[in-house]
Amino acid sequence: MPGPLKGLRVLDLSRVMAGPWCTQILADMGAEVIKVERPVLGDDTRHWGPPWLCDSAGQSSGQSAYYLSANRGKHSITVDISVPEGQALICELAADSDILVENFKSGGLTNKGLDYPSLEAINPALIYCSITGFGQTGPMAHMAGYDYLIQAQAGLMSITGVPDEEPGAGPQRVGMAVSDLTTGMNAVIAILGALHHRHQTGEGQYIDMALLDVQVSWLANQALNYFCSGNIPQRTGDYHPNLVPYQPFPTADGEKVIIAIGNDGQFQRFCQAVGHPELATDARFKTNPMRVKHRLTLIPIMVEITRQRTRDEWIALLADLAVPCGPIQSIDQVFEDPQVQARGMQIEQASSYGKVPGVANPIKYSKTSLEYRKAPPLLGEDTFDILSRVLNKTPEEIETLRLHQAI
Repeated sequence: MPGPLKGLRVLDLSRVMAGPWCTQILADMGAEVIKVERPVLGDDTRHWGPPWLCDSAGQSSGQSAYYLSANRGKHSITVDISVPEGQALICELAADSDILVENFKSGGLTNKGLDYPSLEAINPALIYCSITGFGQTGPMAHMAGYDYLIQAQAGLMSITGVPDEEPGAGPQRVGMAVSDLTTGMNAVIAILGALHHRHQTGEGQYIDMALLDVQVSWLANQALNYFCSGNIPQRTGDYHPNLVPYQPFPTADGEKVIIAIGNDGQFQRFCQAVGHPELATDARFKTNPMRVKHRLTLIPIMVEITRQRTRDEWIALLADLAVPCGPIQSIDQVFEDPQVQARGMQIEQASSYGKVPGVANPIKYSKTSLEYRKAPPLLGEDTFDILSRVLNKTPEEIETLRLHQAI
């Protein structure tokens, strides 16, 4: 069956990661996504390499891995929105679209007549999603936002990294652009909610998404730790502030294994299996709150125990006991993992510039299917098709737009 959003049209004026991640998810779910890019340069991430995808001859295709990660399923058109003819094209497309996603700075589209009030007047049913660093209100609304800055300002880096007074101490960036990615995901959620509202009322609406808001919301239990205790959460490195034992442990073959015990029953089963049932009845370790209190006493005992078996032996032993345990894998190991392969998490798409690898969308529906019908497009490869098919422009009209450098 077609994707659940088939029949919806998305006008994508976003670039880099947060917006494109949102619209790629919508494309995977069946929506038609029209990606509007600057003539000649296109999306900034087209130039964010190396690495570049190699073609069948092993030569660089000129397509950056970064761009490819967030743009499958889209139709690329090049439009210069700084000129009246380009602005008129966007208005025409918006009139026949269901959703618009943009990530210009606050107010950046107003003087072009492409802000929400202007397009709402053309299409009252339009769902218009703005993604910015700091939102449309507040003293920083006018400023650009970048993932690294947001991770720092929203407190994420203050709780990520090695604790103070230990070697390598200091705040660290998460290894992915989590502020961008989670904002893109939350934008999808917001759009789906707005679609349901439109289904009930017939009216579109404006969505104001901010990277800072999303990252603050992502503090989750750490924020509540602060609210409830008054204590400022600190970096804990590789261990959990609320659960013990819940961290990596060394093993007999030099590898590390994650043991993530989430309740007292799991701890009791672990202690029985390793021949130390007395640990589960010790008043210092009997309950999780007591284990958290006496973590510095318990962990060295655990380390001596875990050094007695290899990583794989621990994984096998604890899996049979329903005690959470697993390896720390590198990216290549992830895609060699039988479970990851069984779930079909790596895909490949054909394109004019070679076979394009990708990471699958994790959503798995029972009734509808996701669609990987189009590889990330070359810059402007769909301009003629979209202008003729969607806007009914004649070849002569399209050539005029080209001569005027509007496309």
